[in-house]
Amino acid sequence: MSSQSQPQTPGFNTRAVHAGQAWEESTGAVIPPLYLSTTYHPHRIGELRGGYDYSRGTNPTRDSLQEQLAALEGGRFGISYASGLGAEDAILRGLLTSGDHVVMGNDVYGGTFRLIDRIHGGAGIGHTPVDLGDVDAVRAAVRQNHAKMLWIETPSNPMMKIADIEALVAVAHEAGALAVVDNTFATPYLQQPLALGADLVVHSTTKYLGGHSDVVGGSVITDNQELADKVRFIQFAAGNQSSPFDAYLTTRGIKTLGVRMDRHVANAEAVADWLLGRSEVSHVLYPGLPDHPGHQIAARQMSGFGGMVSVRLKGGASAARTVAEATRVFTLAESLGGIESLMNYPSEMTHASVKGTELAVPEDLLRLSVGIEDAADLIGDLERAFGQL
Repeated sequence: MSSQSQPQTPGFNTRAVHAGQAWEESTGAVIPPLYLSTTYHPHRIGELRGGYDYSRGTNPTRDSLQEQLAALEGGRFGISYASGLGAEDAILRGLLTSGDHVVMGNDVYGGTFRLIDRIHGGAGIGHTPVDLGDVDAVRAAVRQNHAKMLWIETPSNPMMKIADIEALVAVAHEAGALAVVDNTFATPYLQQPLALGADLVVHSTTKYLGGHSDVVGGSVITDNQELADKVRFIQFAAGNQSSPFDAYLTTRGIKTLGVRMDRHVANAEAVADWLLGRSEVSHVLYPGLPDHPGHQIAARQMSGFGGMVSVRLKGGASAARTVAEATRVFTLAESLGGIESLMNYPSEMTHASVKGTELAVPEDLLRLSVGIEDAADLIGDLERAFGQL
C-alpha cells in the first residue's frame, strides 16, 4: 500500500462551487467567461481549438455546466437541455424505439405523462401507469409489458409519494429494463439516485438547481458511456441544447444549492407542522412527517425531506381556490424550487393535462413550493389566507 494518502473527494458544496469552474488562464478571471460565440476559428481545417466548432454541438459555458451537473450527481456524464421536458424527450427518443414500453408512476408529473402519452405514444411507445409504492405491482407491470424503461419520480409531483429507488431499480434490472429517476424535487443535495443503482437521472434545472425562477433548463446525468452518447446525440442532432446564457445562469444558481436547500427544508418543515394544526386541513403531504406512508423510505434514501409541501382542504375545491388566491408572500404561479415561495393549484394549473385520467390530481389539493423567506412571514401569510375560509 502506498504511503501517500489518496486524494479525498470534495464535499457537495465544494463541488457545487468549483466543478467545471476553473479560473480563466489568460486573465485570471475567477468566474469563467460567458461564451456567446456561435462558431469558432480552428487552427486549420480539421484541427479544432479545444474541440469547439459550432455552439449547437459544443460550447465552453455549457461544458462547464455539464461538468458541474455530473459532479453533483456523482456521475461521469452530464448533458444539459433547453428544458426539463426536453431532457426527458432526449431520453425517450435516444433510448427507445417503436414498440417499446415504459412503466411509470400513476402520479407522475403531468407534463411527463403528456410527453409519453401524446407525443411518444403516437410514435409507437406504450406506457403503463402503476403505483410505484407497490413493488410487486411494478414488477408485474414491467414483466407483463416487457418494459424497456421504468420511470421513477420521487418525491412525486404533487402527491409527494415516495418510491423506493433501490428496490425499483432492482425490479427494472431483473427484467433488463433501464431505470430513470426524476430527481427534480429532491435535488442531488438530498438524494443520489445513481448511487442507488439508477441508470439515468433527469432534472428540470428550471427548479431548484437554477433556483431563482429566471432560467428554463433540463439535464440528464449518467455513469454509462453508451447511454450518455445516445442521449447526447439527441441534444446535438435535434438542437435541444441549453443556450450559453441559460447555462451560465444555471451554473450560477447551482453554486448556492446546498445553502438554499437547507433553508427550503427548514421552512417546509415549519409550514407542514403549522398546517397539521389547522382544522380546515384534511391531509398534509410531506415526507418529513412521521405518519407519511413513505417516511421511512425517504429517511433512508434522502438526507432531508425537501422544500415541497402539498395540502388537502376539507372545504374541497372552493376552499383550495380561496386560499390559493388570498396569499401575498406565497405567489400564485406555476413552477417551483425558486427562492420565493409559490402557491399552485395543480388541478387547473400544472396538472391540467391529466384531468379525466387516472393521474388526475384531487381538486382540494394545493402544492406549496416553500421558499427561503422568514418562516414566520410564510406562516403569517397562510394564517391570513386561511382566515378567508
